[in-house]
Amino acid sequence: MVPLSWYLMLSAVLFCIGVYGVLARRNAIAILMSIELMLNAVIVNLLAFWRFEDPLGATGQAFAAFVYAVAAAEVAVGLALIISAFRSRETVDLDQITLLKW
Repeated sequence: MVPLSWYLMLSAVLFCIGVYGVLARRNAIAILMSIELMLNAVIVNLLAFWRFEDPLGATGQAFAAFVYAVAAAEVAVGLALIISAFRSRETVDLDQITLLKW
């Protein structure tokens, strides 16, 4: 049986890679992918604690399903915004997209 600390380390590594991707990238699509990586780290964390604390209940699975639903909504809205910005500016570089400036 794999110990809980391994799952937590995997979750921490995934989350750190996602944070680095958000902070270091200028491409909007790469930033969305990094946010998804951070949400997957949260899901791994939730399921690990569920498995080791209450394996008979379904609370961890319910929380994971809720995070998946939020992630799907975030991707749909984020991609719609990126496509709209790309159509008007023809770039996905966040330094060149200045739609909200006066």
